[in-house]
Amino acid sequence: ISPPLDVLTRRCHARRRCRAVGRMEPFAVVALSLFLGALILLISVVVSGSRKALPQESGGGNSSSSDEDGKVSNGVSDRNVASKKQKLLRSRKEKLQHHVFTHPLLATSLKGHSANISCLDFSSNGKYLASCADDRTVRIWSTKDFLERDHRCIRANVELDHATHVRFSPDSRAFITWLANEETIRVFKMTKRDDGSFTFTAAPDDFPKRHKAPIVNIGIAETGKFIMSASNDTTILIWDLKGEVLTTINTNQMNNAYATVSPCGRFVASCGFTPDVKVWEVCFTKSGEFREVVRAFDLKGHSAGIYSFGFSNDSRRMATISKDGTWKLWDTDVQYKQQQDPYLLLTMKCDVSDSCRIALSPDARVVAISNGFNITMHNTKTGRQEEEFLNVHGEDIAGLAFDINSRFLVSSGDRAIRVFHNVVGYRAVIEEMEGRLRKATTDAMRERLQQQIDDAKNALDAICIKNP
Repeated sequence: ISPPLDVLTRRCHARRRCRAVGRMEPFAVVALSLFLGALILLISVVVSGSRKALPQESGGGNSSSSDEDGKVSNGVSDRNVASKKQKLLRSRKEKLQHHVFTHPLLATSLKGHSANISCLDFSSNGKYLASCADDRTVRIWSTKDFLERDHRCIRANVELDHATHVRFSPDSRAFITWLANEETIRVFKMTKRDDGSFTFTAAPDDFPKRHKAPIVNIGIAETGKFIMSASNDTTILIWDLKGEVLTTINTNQMNNAYATVSPCGRFVASCGFTPDVKVWEVCFTKSGEFREVVRAFDLKGHSAGIYSFGFSNDSRRMATISKDGTWKLWDTDVQYKQQQDPYLLLTMKCDVSDSCRIALSPDARVVAISNGFNITMHNTKTGRQEEEFLNVHGEDIAGLAFDINSRFLVSSGDRAIRVFHNVVGYRAVIEEMEGRLRKATTDAMRERLQQQIDDAKNALDAICIKNP
């Protein structure tokens, strides 16, 4: 039985509507997608506009922002990253600048440099201390102010460069510097004014550039006859005071770790990779003309390379410190022209590192050793360690020296110079003089020795240290 005609008609219309809807469905999807995309774009524009307008509405000082402000790296803006780096650098600088160190034997801290101090040197008359730093200045300090509340210093500017080393002339009226960028020596003359201050005048011409490797030290002979410069290859140059090279020494040590001129002005010595210190005499004629450099003697006894060494003021004693973990004291008052070798007086164990330095007091009674941030002081007669100063500076110690009278020990490593009372030296004087007093045979000798003992004890009492 066939369905009625009207039913067939409705079915036909229904099929037609379905086909029409099927044809229209893709167009509807496309239209809906376009509508949603336009809506999202509109929202983005509105939000972006409100962000740009935000600084102006808040009344901030930066009314316009650069493109870099909107950059994002891993979800963190570049401005935030830069800000964090600046804060870290600022924090580190402040930590170095405000490194705090206190100790009962600390006489004072000399502050004035705005960058790390690289070198220290006392004048031969004992009146001044010179320091140089990365801040392009050399500062001259008065030693008589060490125990005062205020510390005066006079500044010499190093134009377009900075000094890494500084050394006084024998007459204390000039100093020489090693220039970091120009890699040469510059001479400064000191002229004293009526008010006691100084003016500094650089020589018209620097020394010619001759070294091919970084410098480890410079020096001036106390005789005023020559200047020494040593680089970290195997080269030592001997100059006259006008900047002419007199001779070149090849140390044959694979590298020079340290070199210096002896306080007496006769010798130049160096140490390095080999386990010895080599000493040369710089010889002149009676008329003052340069003659030659001859090998004087060697200090042999260490089993590894030597970091540093020091002379006593009369050059009759030397102290060395080595990678083998020992320091040694030597008697160098020998007839080396008759092939007499120096005598080893003392060997003591100690902590060492690549930044180790050793200083021998001018009277040869005390050895000071720096290792990283720390300093120890030792009696050279017994070898015992009597004082230790920890975390003296915020950086590795770069300078260590006794004043000419053996009253103070100074050190540098950051922006400050630490000045210590040499109580170990005072104790050594008392011990030595008391031993001599027991053997004295005349009243005059006893009186003189007793006066020295009293002076040393008074010095200890003045700095509130009891004599053990």
